Amino acid sequence: MQDMAFIVAGFGVGLIVGLTGVGGGSLMTPILIFFFGVKPYLAVGTDLLFAAFTKMGGTVSLARQRLVPWRVVGQLSAGSIPASLLTLAMLHQLGPASASAQKLVTTTLGVALLLTAAATLYKALRGKQLPRSLAAGQEQAATRPRHWSLPLVFGALIGTLVTLTSVGAGAIGVTVLLVLFPLLPLPRIVAADIAYAVPLTLVAGMGHASLGSVDWPLLLKLLAGSLPGIWLGSRLMSKTPERLIRSLLSVLLAWAGTKLVLV
Repeated sequence: MQDMAFIVAGFGVGLIVGLTGVGGGSLMTPILIFFFGVKPYLAVGTDLLFAAFTKMGGTVSLARQRLVPWRVVGQLSAGSIPASLLTLAMLHQLGPASASAQKLVTTTLGVALLLTAAATLYKALRGKQLPRSLAAGQEQAATRPRHWSLPLVFGALIGTLVTLTSVGAGAIGVTVLLVLFPLLPLPRIVAADIAYAVPLTLVAGMGHASLGSVDWPLLLKLLAGSLPGIWLGSRLMSKTPERLIRSLLSVLLAWAGTKLVLV
């Protein structure tokens, strides 16, 4: 019975990600902790690989449509992957199941969820309409950040957050991209966010696996639900009131974040 519940949870998260683009980590990790009683370190490690495999398929599809701005992906990855490796080294020293590591993960996860809730609500209420495509010759200007160091700094912050909590590559990542690359059209921002999350979550997830922080049977059940959910959600995207869904999600994420911070 619980196996079916995991598959249904995976389907629900996949559906919401397909509908709204909100990162699966901000939803799946609290669900595993609060509703299924999974230990925080196992929930984070399993969810990282869940995100990596799920977003890998999306990246292949977006790359075929030539929507991925690889220069932007490279700039963010140059900051996020080294930060992820350093965070994994710190977790190795602490021991992922230790009380201090568990407290660090739950507190950081709570803060990350509150940041994601704020970013999601802002996009729902104040998000501006971005161009859908680039004019000829604008590619280089659109993929140039406000300052060369900013993608490295924000990439490092996101890399640390994602490795500790599995949250941050979705709504927070999109918000950062909107600020750093204001000329980039929305489809390319979403594509960049999905594409750079793949190497980051894969590196972080395999690092957690080496620490024994991944539940492999649980991962397979979640993927069995999420892949059809994402497929369905992406096809229903244009028929749903995105602003309402994002507003409700922000409330849910704020509740989960507050609960984790106060634990």
